[in-house]
Amino acid sequence: MNSIDLNMEVDAAPKKETQIIAIYGKGGIGKSFTLANLSYMMAQQGKRVLLIGCDPKSDTTSLLFGGKACPTIIETSAKKKLAGEEVKIGDVCFKRDGVFAMELGGPEVGRGCGGRGIIHGFELLEKLGFHEWGFDYVLLDFLGDVVCGGFGLPIARDMCQKVIIVGSNDLQSLYVANNVCSAVEYFRKLGGNVGVAGIVINKDDGTGEAAAFAEKVGIPVLSAIPANEDIRRKSANYEIIGRPGGEWGAMFAELAENVATAPPMRPTPLDQDGLLGLFSGDTVGRNVVLEPASLEDMCGGTLIVKPSLEVIYDAV
Repeated sequence: MNSIDLNMEVDAAPKKETQIIAIYGKGGIGKSFTLANLSYMMAQQGKRVLLIGCDPKSDTTSLLFGGKACPTIIETSAKKKLAGEEVKIGDVCFKRDGVFAMELGGPEVGRGCGGRGIIHGFELLEKLGFHEWGFDYVLLDFLGDVVCGGFGLPIARDMCQKVIIVGSNDLQSLYVANNVCSAVEYFRKLGGNVGVAGIVINKDDGTGEAAAFAEKVGIPVLSAIPANEDIRRKSANYEIIGRPGGEWGAMFAELAENVATAPPMRPTPLDQDGLLGLFSGDTVGRNVVLEPASLEDMCGGTLIVKPSLEVIYDAV
């Protein structure tokens, strides 16, 4: 695993007492697994931690709560509004072994915009006093492969100090990781202050593409979680493995330290060729030649030339 270079250039250090950290990654890459165990370890280390799920699937807190789903802010808000009641903290925020957690939620499929749901959720959090809460860390779990506005809220509006990416040694997750780096760089050019603190390599099989990506874009590897059957099985059974003294406790303790101390960096996103260059030709199909299609191809091989109906007038 790469160590963090403390001599790296830092563009902007966290200015707030509470570190607000947005975690992005491809759907299914293991963000919720990583965050549930990370937040649990941080709490065991004596930190006050709030975990907020910002994925419409509302699965961020499921592992933390042993598979039990908690009411989401959006659905609770809708029910309370119909009943003429106000939403209270106890309606949407729950805790386990020192970790405080909540889910923003989202609309049902085909019934609304997930990004707009995220915006609505944060508006409600502000009404509940989000900026006055006394946490050491607020961890936001965002879906990285959705590009509409609400999911880019922390980066676009400087709502967090730094971003952490969860990826793996596969092209799709690194494509998403590169997009997140591109978004950070775009808003930095517009005067934003959010930086990328590093990448967590999940299900690491040792092939090295994610580590190579991190080196190319200029961010550290915060942890490499191995592709291990014991981890997979316990995660599938909603079991926390980031416990002090446990088999995987030291790994998550190191991750917690790296997440806390890693500075927000300004990444250098890769272009498409640079991203594909991290993988072998067999993996990404670079031996494929693009063959232009013709109109005859589009018509099934037989092109019937029809007379033009255009009317041409003689010049006066």
